[in-house]
Amino acid sequence: MMRKIGGVEEYLAALSDEAHATMENVRRAIRAAAPDAADKVAYGMPAFYQGKRPLVYYAAFKGHCSFYPASMAVMREFANELRRFETSKGTIRFPIGKPPPATLVMRVVKARIRENEARRGR
Repeated sequence: MMRKIGGVEEYLAALSDEAHATMENVRRAIRAAAPDAADKVAYGMPAFYQGKRPLVYYAAFKGHCSFYPASMAVMREFANELRRFETSKGTIRFPIGKPPPATLVMRVVKARIRENEARRGR
């Protein structure tokens, strides 16, 4: 049985130094693009939420890290830029120590914000 994670800080503290630094880089880029988003743990991994809707998730694993845009439409929108990463159904995988460029992460997050706002009819 997997132990319940108390929060993002606890999740990150449990990682190796290199994975922690990688995830902090991703987290900073997300926060820069969505300064008002809620930072929390959902589905056992760190996530940012806009109101009750998820924006993105991110996680570290033994051999890689992942960034989850939570939208196939956004994955398609950035398909050309994501070609250099391993991707699969809603997941962008990258090596520990080599996160995607902050500018790309920020653009993906902003696309998710626009998508969520469109769904709310803004």
